[in-house]
Amino acid sequence: MQLLTTMFLTQTVPRQREIIEVVLRNGWDYMRRLLTGGKADEPQLPTPAVLKNILVDLGPVYVKLGQLLSTRPDLLNAAYIEELSTLQDEVPPVPWLEVEVVIRKQLKRPLEETFRTVNHIPVAAGSIAQTHRATLVDGREVALKVQRPGIDVTIAQDIALIQGIADLVARTEFGHNYDIKAIAEEFTKALEAELDFTREAGFTDQLRRNLSRSRWFDSTQLVVAEIDWHLTTEKLLVMEWLDGVPILTANLNGDNGKDPAAERNAITTLLFRAFFQQLYIDGFFHADPHPGNLFYLTDGRIALLDCGMVGRLDPRTQQILTEMLLAIIDLDAQRCAQLTLQLSDSAQPVILARLENDYDRMLRKYYNASLTDINFSQVFYEILQVARNNKIRLPSNMGLYAKTLANLEGVARTFNPEVNLFDEIKPLITDLFRRQLLGDNPVRSLLRTALDLKSLSLQSPRQIELLLDRVTSETLQWNLSLQGLDGVRRTMDDAANRLSFSILVGSLIMGAAIISTRATTSQLSFLSSTLFAAASLLGLWLIISILRSGRLR
Repeated sequence: MQLLTTMFLTQTVPRQREIIEVVLRNGWDYMRRLLTGGKADEPQLPTPAVLKNILVDLGPVYVKLGQLLSTRPDLLNAAYIEELSTLQDEVPPVPWLEVEVVIRKQLKRPLEETFRTVNHIPVAAGSIAQTHRATLVDGREVALKVQRPGIDVTIAQDIALIQGIADLVARTEFGHNYDIKAIAEEFTKALEAELDFTREAGFTDQLRRNLSRSRWFDSTQLVVAEIDWHLTTEKLLVMEWLDGVPILTANLNGDNGKDPAAERNAITTLLFRAFFQQLYIDGFFHADPHPGNLFYLTDGRIALLDCGMVGRLDPRTQQILTEMLLAIIDLDAQRCAQLTLQLSDSAQPVILARLENDYDRMLRKYYNASLTDINFSQVFYEILQVARNNKIRLPSNMGLYAKTLANLEGVARTFNPEVNLFDEIKPLITDLFRRQLLGDNPVRSLLRTALDLKSLSLQSPRQIELLLDRVTSETLQWNLSLQGLDGVRRTMDDAANRLSFSILVGSLIMGAAIISTRATTSQLSFLSSTLFAAASLLGLWLIISILRSGRLR
């Protein structure tokens, strides 16, 4: 540990010293001992407020790191998630002259031939980029998202520091249990991906295509900006300008001829259904639906902005999470435990009874609560907390899933306090289970099932033949040692013997009957009588043995 710390402190020394100064100034003793080579085997996280202050003091890149950490309730408890979720990615804007240099380098043609006007004052400024409003030469209004000059160099330096700290923490038991190096690698890749705006443009396009059709909501009422791919590059994102305001600041006073309460209900339903489609049908979802990314447009439609952070769910995970929602509604601790283990990607053994008891204690406080009052995202956060306490490692997309639900539910309750969440999701869950059972096309699902049954009926005889061939050869050997089954073995032997005798008696009777009907000589008549006699004697003996065993009934 001492050697690793020395190596860490000898790399990019000015930034290391700045980090140490920030840590000391905010009072994180554990990291101070770790960075200075002291003994610090047991990790001690700072309080949520101190951690937030440290990230803010370290600068925009670490604010972005804090925002990424806020999507990982599988790593941090609710207090940290709540505190880090308040981090604002707002920094002073870069002067226009510097931004103009970046834009000109990204354009294939001169700026004056591409844009009719560009507003030099940004409408938003973040740690990675800032956004300007502009008008193309053809008259279309667009938003220009421009990467901050030199941010790629700053991120590369800070990524090296994050990886260095992860190497230190990985030597502790905490770092080993939570695979800190893998988590740091995941975060650094996310930060590097933020620098490629073509990636965000691709996400935006995919979301717009997915939400352009739906059986749950009117897709014309939901807008995702269209990307101008002719002008978009890694450092410049050009997209359709959407004129509106954040949804929580929308003034719904009935001026548009709509009843304000009815419009709020319609918007809430639209958002729930749009995000449920993303989560449980498309498997590709906008993972940051905070109030600033949900806009109420001047024409009354709703827009999804900033599609840089997205999540993915495979069909198996979608099915498990759908069942998890139903288990939460039913407050079924046993089912929650089973589904958590199905989600887990950890090879560590888990005591199922303990996990079920933990879930039972956690859910018990909701037993007398009305379904309309239950905060579903909060319950799922608590499920992740219980899983973490039992050292169950869940996929990282569970954090994005929980964060998306929490943001969506928070916005819905703030925008429309009268919302009944259970009524909103009940028809969707019903439809989801129907879809899982029958698929989108019931006829196609029925035909697929028929083909599977046909394939099974054709393959089964051949597979049984192969199994019997292996059983009777030396290619398959079974070594079973079962105790306490001697009585069962003897009973099965007796039953097999009696069945054999029964078959023999029946065969003799059938043979005698066939011969008797076709007997044309005295020899055949004698043979028939002999067979009848033998069958009668054997049958009588079999009846007597069954009666003597006392097992007639």
